[in-house]
Amino acid sequence: MTKDLAAFAKEKGVKYFMISFTDLFGAQRAKLVPAQAIADMQAEGAGFAGSAAWLDMTPAHPDMFAIPDADAVGEVGNIQCGDALKLFLKIDKEDDRITNAKFETFGCGSAIASSSALTELIIGKTVDESLKVTNDVIAGYLDGLPEAKMHCSVMGRDALEAAISKYRGEHPTGHEEDEGTIVCQCFGVTDEKIKREVRENNLSTVEQVTHYCKAGGGCTSCHSKIEELIEEVHGGQPPTPATPVRPRKLTNIEKMKLIQETIDREIRPALMRDGGDLELVDIVGDRVFVSTRGMCAGCASAPITLKSLVEAKLREFVSPDLSVEEVAA
Repeated sequence: MTKDLAAFAKEKGVKYFMISFTDLFGAQRAKLVPAQAIADMQAEGAGFAGSAAWLDMTPAHPDMFAIPDADAVGEVGNIQCGDALKLFLKIDKEDDRITNAKFETFGCGSAIASSSALTELIIGKTVDESLKVTNDVIAGYLDGLPEAKMHCSVMGRDALEAAISKYRGEHPTGHEEDEGTIVCQCFGVTDEKIKREVRENNLSTVEQVTHYCKAGGGCTSCHSKIEELIEEVHGGQPPTPATPVRPRKLTNIEKMKLIQETIDREIRPALMRDGGDLELVDIVGDRVFVSTRGMCAGCASAPITLKSLVEAKLREFVSPDLSVEEVAA
């Protein structure tokens, strides 16, 4: 990389660079780097697992700037588990009104969109009024989220509650009752956290629990315990069916971006562990055309992999109507 980005930042008034990189698991990630640190990053490397793939010289979304003198900060999630959010609030002490809100997030496009929606929803509200902004309100503000992405809106709600709790000098997480026994070792989710999501969102299946708080989304060994917790919350009775919120139809560009994102995050790392790889070739309607690489190319079990892994993941995270077809390289 030959361009002097520090000089460019000074000339154009750029405060942050958005870095796209591939982590050690082969997943595509992104992070913000302050302009004043960009020279060191260029000279010494990215400073995190993986390598920089490209840099976008466009300033980041204005909501994505941290507030250095914030009156309240709420942090939720864990980068090791794939998603993390840090919410910054400026609050007028005279009337407890939120005058500004910014965020830093590590996650997918839905996580960024949910975080941005949250800041737009709470600015101008009092602290008490902002607590009425639930994960469903955040999802509704975005005209709906795919069910598999509902945990992004939940993360926003939890960050807001954590920030306000700290502001009031209460329990730092906002929900002391969530500190139970860890059920999902993969994502560090407790039994009390699972029960709260089941109760507040009227969840009835392990799959729904995974969508809302990621519990059960790893090795699956906790599924039986999650089922027990669901039954406990509903008192052994089947839950009252909730009125489904139909997510808005994705535009072609949104669908293409989400397909590529899912391939990079959910599919390629699994294939690369066995020496294989996958490339997105084309998308026609609901038909996704891919080309296998490495050990996957010409493998007798490739058709099974395309159905059981690639197509299954795309249907889970993008649309149940998608089908995957292999084309020659």
